[in-house]
Amino acid sequence: MFNYLFARSRGGEFILRIEDTDQSRFVDGAEAYIMACLAWCGLEPDEDPFKGGPYGPYRQSERKGIYKEFALRLVKEGKAYYAFDTPEELDIMRMRLKSEANPSPQYDHRLRMQMRNSLSLPKEEVERLLQEGVPHVIRIHMPEQGTVSFTDMIRGDVVFHTGQVDDKVLLKADGMPTYHLAVVVDDYHMKITHAFRGEEWLPSAPVHLLLWRYLGWEEAMPRWAHLPLILKPDGNGKLSKRDGDRLGFPVFAMDWRDPRSGELSKGFRELGFLPEAFVNMLAMLGWNDGSGQELFGLG
Repeated sequence: MFNYLFARSRGGEFILRIEDTDQSRFVDGAEAYIMACLAWCGLEPDEDPFKGGPYGPYRQSERKGIYKEFALRLVKEGKAYYAFDTPEELDIMRMRLKSEANPSPQYDHRLRMQMRNSLSLPKEEVERLLQEGVPHVIRIHMPEQGTVSFTDMIRGDVVFHTGQVDDKVLLKADGMPTYHLAVVVDDYHMKITHAFRGEEWLPSAPVHLLLWRYLGWEEAMPRWAHLPLILKPDGNGKLSKRDGDRLGFPVFAMDWRDPRSGELSKGFRELGFLPEAFVNMLAMLGWNDGSGQELFGLG
């Protein structure tokens, strides 16, 4: 909604992108539901991803080859590397290194040379594993020393030490990119100028900053705003649909029935709320102009 309002206020375009690279979380009907909710709220994209156009259909799952091309380029340039560790080996590593001081061990500069990857293995061994089709991922090579920074539209200047960030996976074993790689490639090719997202993505910003730099696109990077999250009623963590179901208030814009469980979650529309009231409520949850005005419209 804030992306929509910002774009409209500046004569820009509001673009919808279906970020569906995690196929384990794919839910049948969810894409159509997103479009229906946006239409009910009056937040219509400038290009309908179901009818085509300059920006659509734009589903990340249909662009695997493009992301792989850039991942391989990063490996060739020494800015990323192949990692052949199995899920079992990763679990063993986490259990071995887990401690009270380090409850979630990371695959980072302190650990990468102890794992099975193209940095720690002989070149001949890496070539053999690749030729034999051994499952592997591609990870970004985070510098041990250095900082990256950007100016957030909400939080101001933000600085990260690269040595405190793990080597995130860019390309998964199934050929799908992770959000980290896909969002940078897509934002560049779609000429995105501004992107607003939840603050849970702030810790991933240094990875994205480095990818913009590594790919030579730093001058084209969009401006970011990391929005605060809507919290649970007790303030402990972000609001989820389970909180609404448990406490008896709607979380969804419209009724949603989970096709896997058959569970129905009530929506604001079916409970009699007008779309204008729903949108106004969302705006007031995350913004205030200081005037005391309580009613606003999309115009």
